Amino acid sequence: MLIRRPADLAPSEITPQEIYHQRRNFIRHAGSLALLGSATLTSGSALAAALNGIAPNKIPIEDKPTPRKDVISYNNYYEFGVEKEDPAHYAGTLKTRPWTVVVEGLCNKPRSFSIEELLKLAPLEERLYRMRCVEGWSMVIPWEGFPLSALLRAVQPQGSAKYVAFSTLADSKMMPGIKYPILQWPYTEGLRMDEAMHPLAILAVGLYGEELLPQNGAPIRLVVPWKYGFKSAKSIVRIRLQEAMPATAWAVANPKEYGFYSNVNPEVDHPRWSQATERRIGEFSKRKTLMFNGYADQVASLYTGMDLKKNF
Repeated sequence: MLIRRPADLAPSEITPQEIYHQRRNFIRHAGSLALLGSATLTSGSALAAALNGIAPNKIPIEDKPTPRKDVISYNNYYEFGVEKEDPAHYAGTLKTRPWTVVVEGLCNKPRSFSIEELLKLAPLEERLYRMRCVEGWSMVIPWEGFPLSALLRAVQPQGSAKYVAFSTLADSKMMPGIKYPILQWPYTEGLRMDEAMHPLAILAVGLYGEELLPQNGAPIRLVVPWKYGFKSAKSIVRIRLQEAMPATAWAVANPKEYGFYSNVNPEVDHPRWSQATERRIGEFSKRKTLMFNGYADQVASLYTGMDLKKNF
């Protein structure tokens, strides 16, 4: 995924004119988007300072957002089926209100957040990101979200917390794919604490100027721009801070092919295909896959001294 921070994006790059009014409806639906007054939350100025410290990669002039129709119709979300078109067909059964995210484990202030409370963790004008998502195929998606670190700071992680584990909704009444043992349900993912605190790891609540659709992981999902897409858990209901590395869905299902880190690394081939190139949706030819998806300057220091071929 390729990100530019909010200040680098013109409004016309983020919100197509035809969905401007949908964006207004999203704002009204979300309620007040002012920051919470608690000092434990990341303030607007602190968020801006964190993002300003990251030099955004230059996006070539041809890197325009993927058409919205492709972003909402070509998805991986096995809870609704294994075909790319299944989520758009079947995810309409997902009810996203009311919605609660429980944050627990090794933190001083464990608590539950409603989706309305989560929307207040960063003001709307600081929630615009453009990302390139890579899973063998790629898209350029304008997400709206806020750094995961804002949520983690709100619960005050303890020093013994080394990892952050994510669990997603698993409701067989709303999710027809749950009845098939493709993966262990609920879907689980995880990050190391320093990865989770990095300002480029975000919790997304919208895309293309509107509220997330069910097939895209509504109402709140993880987006980690330097990792492959399956690391970005959708429809999150539980976040746990813990000392041990969490077991993650794909690493449990097939540890030889899917490691815990799953960083975008063109030098490490998947056992069944090369990861040296990627194909962007809407394009015929392939592109060279960039190390850490082009964010080596920002995130490579997280892995200093690690063998990235062993720790894939």
